[in-house]
Amino acid sequence: MSELETPPMTDTNVCPPVSVICPPVSVEAGSPVSVGAGTPNGRGSFALPALPLDGGGQLAPVTVAYEAWGRLAPARDNVILLCHALTGDAHAGDLAQPDDPRAGWWNPLIGPGRVFDTERAYILCANILGSCYGSTGPASAHPVDGLPYRLRFPHITIGDMVRAQRALLAGLGIRRLALVVGGSIGGLQALEWAIAYPDLVDRAIVIAAAPRLSALGVGIDAIARQAVMGDPAWQGGAYAADAGPAVGLGIGRMLNMLTYTSREELEERFGRAPATRPSQWPAFGPRLDLETYLQHQADKLNARFDANSYLYLTEAMDRYDAAQGPGRGTDDAALGRIRAQVLAVGIDTDWLYPANDVRALAQGINRAGGRAAYREIGSLYGHDAFLKDWEPLSAVLQSFLHQHETGAR
Repeated sequence: MSELETPPMTDTNVCPPVSVICPPVSVEAGSPVSVGAGTPNGRGSFALPALPLDGGGQLAPVTVAYEAWGRLAPARDNVILLCHALTGDAHAGDLAQPDDPRAGWWNPLIGPGRVFDTERAYILCANILGSCYGSTGPASAHPVDGLPYRLRFPHITIGDMVRAQRALLAGLGIRRLALVVGGSIGGLQALEWAIAYPDLVDRAIVIAAAPRLSALGVGIDAIARQAVMGDPAWQGGAYAADAGPAVGLGIGRMLNMLTYTSREELEERFGRAPATRPSQWPAFGPRLDLETYLQHQADKLNARFDANSYLYLTEAMDRYDAAQGPGRGTDDAALGRIRAQVLAVGIDTDWLYPANDVRALAQGINRAGGRAAYREIGSLYGHDAFLKDWEPLSAVLQSFLHQHETGAR
């Protein structure tokens, strides 16, 4: 298919019809998205009667939460889809607080005259399937009994997440994407978009992601999941909303935080400095600053994220393999499907998705007959540079987007 249309249900992995369950942002051609001071910037959600899953069967019904900024062109050809990271949400930007980098996870990049220019583009970000920020996930109510799905929730894939996003866009009347972009698990989504729907994507930017996660990365995530499931409070996934496996999820988060940074950043920021935060175990002796910082990050995640969602999403990230799926079988076959112009962005201190793996992605696309460029960011921040190091990231993204707009290769 050459359009983002919603076909009827069949036995193949296509999208069912879409219906609105609450007022979405206005998407009338040429109309601006309402941005009120202190209010969400165009927040909405859609209900899908059912979503076919890569693992077989379907999930029904499905809610997809999203936010949007900017102005939809009359031809509806200026749409940018932002794909968020593992524990992120749809709130990528906040135009009411443009100078606060914490107001939205990509806030410094979104707004008038910025990388994702709201005066020229219509920008969307959808909360991914399996999350706990408005889209259907393990904490959502099961349609049969109204209780949380918990482990009754089906195992999902990156492909399922992308299929839900495609259904959302179809429901908004958007036929194709001018750009899809994301980092980490968001980068996997951007890559899957380009492979699964080659006729629907003009450009794709894949940041700190590759066709598959390394064995080391999978191993670390496996330990983190075991920490969650080994916590007695997990109760086989059936914990109460206010009594989840805080210790296990906290340990998982601490492990993951180490994969998001670099050795250089840890040495420069913490070194052997004594703790500046209170310790949970004062009787055990003086703590180091890094120890209490990691515990602080664990506490923050426990306060905002669902443990079962964490299990499902890390599993989806670990299991993703670009070569798997209909019409694929090998990297060459998968990457050969891509028609979009691709920018692969590596980070020199990233060891979760090393820069060499990201460079190899671009080389593989070119070898398969596609068009891809590779750029590398030098950063102290490791994998998380795409969420912290705004200046070099902005420069790389702006250069790619400008080259496309001026017709340069």
